[in-house]
Amino acid sequence: MKLLIADDSKAMRLVIGHMLRQAGYRGHDIVEAADGDEALAAIRKEDPDLIISDWNMPGKTGIEVLQQMRSEGIDTTFGFVTTEVSQEMRTLAQDSGAAFLIGKPFTPEDFQRALDDYLG
Repeated sequence: MKLLIADDSKAMRLVIGHMLRQAGYRGHDIVEAADGDEALAAIRKEDPDLIISDWNMPGKTGIEVLQQMRSEGIDTTFGFVTTEVSQEMRTLAQDSGAAFLIGKPFTPEDFQRALDDYLG
């Protein structure tokens, strides 16, 4: 499978990739994007099977990326890994078509719970 990790922090993209491996998800092709605009370009070019995105990024935010994808008819599984996990954000994410929202700090088990239906 091809996974897109979108986060404006290179360190966080690496941590998420490491966490995926610790959760048992190995051997996937990982594509990275450093902001929302790069994420949209990568989605259109790379056609990933799963997108893991930060909420707050330069350019387009993660929720804007998700909403733009859905408006274009792109139904790729999309989820968030973010610091902010208010009930409002969870509701907006779900209503916009997000499959999951993982709050920081996180553990490999958080990724397993969120991703087993998609990668397990």
